[in-house]
Amino acid sequence: MAADGITLKRDVGTLQFNSGTICFLKAVNGKTTGAVFVGAGRLLLDPPVPWEQASLSVLTKENEYSESFDHAVLRFTDDAYNELKHSAKPGGTGCGSDYLPASQKASRKEMQYNLDARILQDVLSPEPGGLFTAFIHGKHYDGRTFFSIDPHGNPDLGPEEVALSTYGEARKGVWASFHLAAEYATGMAKSSQKNGVYLIDHQTLDTTVDKSGRLDGKAVISLTAQTPGVRVVPFQLFPSLRVSAAIGASGEQLNFIQEDKKEDPQFWVILPKALGKGESYTLTVIYGGKDAVLAEGGGNYYPVAREDWYPNSAYGLLGEYTNYDMTFRIPKGMKIAATGNKVSERVEGNHSVSVWKSDVPLTVAGFNFGDFKREESQIQKPPMLVESYANTATPDIANGVANQGPIGSLNTTQMSKKALGEGVLALEIYSDYFGALPYKRLAMTQQTATNYGQSWPELVYLPITYLFDETARHFLGVDDPTGYFTVVAPHEVAHQWWGHNIGFACYRDQWMSEGFAHMSASLYLQAVYSKEPKKFSQFWHEQRRALTEKNKEGVRPIDAGPVTMGLRLSNTQQGYDVYRRLIYPKGAYILHMIRMMMWDHKDHDQRFKDTMHDFVATYSGHAATTEEFKAIVEKHMTQQMDLDGNHRMDWFFNEYVYGTALPTYAFEYSFENGANGEIVLAFTLTQSGVSQKFRMLVPIYLELADGTIVRLGSASPDGNTTIQQKVPLKGLKQQPRRAMINYMSDVLAMY
Repeated sequence: MAADGITLKRDVGTLQFNSGTICFLKAVNGKTTGAVFVGAGRLLLDPPVPWEQASLSVLTKENEYSESFDHAVLRFTDDAYNELKHSAKPGGTGCGSDYLPASQKASRKEMQYNLDARILQDVLSPEPGGLFTAFIHGKHYDGRTFFSIDPHGNPDLGPEEVALSTYGEARKGVWASFHLAAEYATGMAKSSQKNGVYLIDHQTLDTTVDKSGRLDGKAVISLTAQTPGVRVVPFQLFPSLRVSAAIGASGEQLNFIQEDKKEDPQFWVILPKALGKGESYTLTVIYGGKDAVLAEGGGNYYPVAREDWYPNSAYGLLGEYTNYDMTFRIPKGMKIAATGNKVSERVEGNHSVSVWKSDVPLTVAGFNFGDFKREESQIQKPPMLVESYANTATPDIANGVANQGPIGSLNTTQMSKKALGEGVLALEIYSDYFGALPYKRLAMTQQTATNYGQSWPELVYLPITYLFDETARHFLGVDDPTGYFTVVAPHEVAHQWWGHNIGFACYRDQWMSEGFAHMSASLYLQAVYSKEPKKFSQFWHEQRRALTEKNKEGVRPIDAGPVTMGLRLSNTQQGYDVYRRLIYPKGAYILHMIRMMMWDHKDHDQRFKDTMHDFVATYSGHAATTEEFKAIVEKHMTQQMDLDGNHRMDWFFNEYVYGTALPTYAFEYSFENGANGEIVLAFTLTQSGVSQKFRMLVPIYLELADGTIVRLGSASPDGNTTIQQKVPLKGLKQQPRRAMINYMSDVLAMY
């Protein structure tokens, strides 16, 4: 059909089909789910919120997004077919046969997204669908552009429904993502939306891992529909774990979809009938395969699949909490640590069998096992059992290096008590600052990965290099100039609070999980290394360096975008290291600045502790949003923090959380004698490199004659300005050695 002068409006996106031909796909189950357009067209996008407009402008270097295209493939379950058919006229010259298959290949191989299964979800539902997607062959920005609107939330961007991205190798990333415009207008656009079609209430997992690392599992999944008409249910499952059967509540075989592991490997189950909202259903999935767990030699096993070794929610670790009952069968003689509490343990033939049960709903279930040596310690406040597990033999990769010559100790069990001790100390410090956890135990375990740690509820995975001595690390090329091995264990322990006890509602709130855990590590350094204060100051120096040092793409992470953009910050234009180099250090700085604003001479950190205890008590076992954390801070803020006089912290969050501000300070001072003989501090403080709306509390410190550091007070400059002031130092008999600002790295700034 001829498509001349047709405009299709989808939320804040506008597709203009100026001239050309449109061809519709054949109907499926009475529903037409796509069309191909060839001709001259244009895509316009006008984000409904200023921060997305600003982000889009940075990437396009234009004030508006306007992309021309010569062909487009549309896939939809909304009313697009009727709108286009009504506007199109008979005629046209054909749409070509390659464009639809090309879009399907792109979805499967490059986007790793089973769009056909998502469309089937709406086709088999008795409810009207609302999905709209467009593969745009753009001429200006990128020939592989994808515009999508999904009421259930876009993959990896949920619960946000509207997204614009590119998927070519040369230019890959998310350009814009936001809620429906109407939701902003009504105040419903929130991270806490639950747009997924279901929630998992309970899982019973029976898992066997053999000596080779092959995993075979049976999962009994109880779920509840969150929307009406749910019949096709998506799960995430590690791609090499292949499903052999899906069994319904009455024992019937269910149809399921699982494409090749190298393409769109999502796992979808088709239920016998559509569920009503709030209706529950239980199904059983049988699956198995290699590569989810790797046998690394010497009794070392590496659980590669962390959140998807079992059929888990397709919506990932976004604040969903589930109860788990788990049975593990591992090679006889091996020891296992898992999430939850161990109910029983026995030997059956060639297997060690253990049963685990979660006392409270968890964000995710996990395990780690090997030829472990176990250590334990019981702490009283809070009452918790702390364990450490280290392997008695080194993995093949370490043995291969050791054969080259003496490199220091590779015996990780010698350092197991270090992991145990750091776990105990971190739990005690964080419980004081943040409040008690709902868990009864914590296992610190060795993993064969060398370059990262991870934390699941009640279970910490530590890199094997953490358990090597410095000589061995040096030989292996993993020297530690940034202090990583000093903070990796306390950082991962802190995730018991940040990310698990309190989840993050969506990708925009993930900065709290990583940032708060990183800031917690600074509390650990300050408490444990109190006689080595340089460790604390060096930690914050390293965070600022990470934020302000350009990467190979020439981008300073602090300039890439606000922390609330989360994983979207990493793309081909800005670099894939930007997320890690922004979220961790800046998230840590944000919480640290709040701490230092609340600190006072009399009660020290008590107000900050009260704030964090309140936050933890309020959201324990739930996901929290950035805005909800802000409300808790406002509940406990000091009068001095109320710079706008409205008892709100908008000024601070707009600058550091939702913005990319980075002030520069210059501080000069002298000590004078006052008229009555008092010592007077005369100082000049200049704030620059910010907008005129920027405000900050800048602490001023004195180093007294005896070397003691005291905080004198705070200046509050507005915008790009210079403050000159004289402050009598009443009661001070000897002139201080010096005056300084931000001695405790109180403000993220340049000097």
